[in-house]
Amino acid sequence: MPRARRSVAAHKRHKKVLVQTEGQRGVRHRLFRLAHESLLRSLAFATEDRRKRKRDFRSLWITRINAACRLRDFDYHRFIHGLERANVRVDRKILADLAVNEPAAFSQLVTQARAALAQD
Repeated sequence: MPRARRSVAAHKRHKKVLVQTEGQRGVRHRLFRLAHESLLRSLAFATEDRRKRKRDFRSLWITRINAACRLRDFDYHRFIHGLERANVRVDRKILADLAVNEPAAFSQLVTQARAALAQD
């Protein structure tokens, strides 16, 4: 049975890992074993943080909407409930953008939410 020579494949695999860990400190980008462990960990953090970024942005949007509502003597939860009652389908990202960049349009939405809640 002929001898299996794996050096080319191993060098290729090692080089791929070492290229991906460029920019890391110390031996984490030079020694394969430590680089491989570091790479697996960093990929796990990247996946987790992509999910976390979505939560962080939603929290930021809610904070901005709440601040804009408070300026108009209204509560965030009553505002959202009023928009649902008025059948206004606008997501929090757009509401936050309106609150920051278009205060007049946001005031109209607050007025609509108030009117929808007053109908009860």
